[in-house]
Amino acid sequence: MQHTVVYREPGRFAGWPANHGIWSWGNEIVVGFELGYLKPGPGFHAIDEERPKVPAQARSLDGGETWQVEQPLFVRPSAGRHSSIRFTHPDFALRCRRSGTEAGAIAWYYISYDRCRTWQGPYDLPMFGQTGVPARTDYIVQGPERCLLFLTAAKSDGREGRPFCAQTTDGGQTFEFLSWIGPEPEGFAIMPASVQLSASRLLVAVRCKEGADDFVTAQHCIELYASDDAGVTWTYLARPVADTGVGGNPATLTRLSDGRLCLTYGYRKPPYGMRATVSSDGGVTWGEEIILRDDAGSHDIGYPRTVLRSDGTVVTVYYYNDHPAGERYIAATLWRP
Repeated sequence: MQHTVVYREPGRFAGWPANHGIWSWGNEIVVGFELGYLKPGPGFHAIDEERPKVPAQARSLDGGETWQVEQPLFVRPSAGRHSSIRFTHPDFALRCRRSGTEAGAIAWYYISYDRCRTWQGPYDLPMFGQTGVPARTDYIVQGPERCLLFLTAAKSDGREGRPFCAQTTDGGQTFEFLSWIGPEPEGFAIMPASVQLSASRLLVAVRCKEGADDFVTAQHCIELYASDDAGVTWTYLARPVADTGVGGNPATLTRLSDGRLCLTYGYRKPPYGMRATVSSDGGVTWGEEIILRDDAGSHDIGYPRTVLRSDGTVVTVYYYNDHPAGERYIAATLWRP
């Protein structure tokens, strides 16, 4: 197991890769993240909300061994529409963003055809009949003009949140609501992370807060839903992780070369760190917890994204810290389940 630094600078807050996305082409990997300024204090995240925050990304050309930080180039469209998105272009990438997490949140997206070197956009996502759509990046390409998006909506009371599946069948000219993923929760169910097992079989891991308790004191877990009709309907499958710690953490789902499933997540209780679990039966049951590392300084960590290299190595990228008052940085763990 090998830990590498993707981005780290004193006084800065780099975080939340799961919000931005990860993309890979062989040993070339690009991960997106948020870059702001450090401000330790009583807040849940040690970020200075009064100073600028910008999207950033890092690129590896050697399968995650070394990284080069880039400032992504966003090319604003001259018109509000684009031609049909070429989802199966060999160098395609999609990146979703949002303005908030509750009612009133709007969402937009960017597209790239040069492995994230330039991004075209922003282009608006519709509201899908919801009061808020806090989009993060998670999608499955299904054909040249077909793509599934896994998003979150504000609940009926306007609060965060409930996951759903949307689709486009015309290259992004239109998007339509396809299905809810699970019932509306009393707490929240957010940040769906998907994997495709066959043409019709999909799994989605959802970050959940149980009950109406406070965000910090509530129980947080990861639940798994399955679809056998390419996202039209969903059924509850399992709870791979019963406790993700204070405030919870999203998961990332990866299908390994031998068919097993790997789920990684941040653990926000002492000892803080990154953990994983593996399933050998398509997600029905899950093995013992695997500790990737347990040396973080506080709960302000996690939000992983994972890709699989051709040699079977798993590359998990996340944000991390060594001390409660220390900079938040982006790290990667290279390991084999």
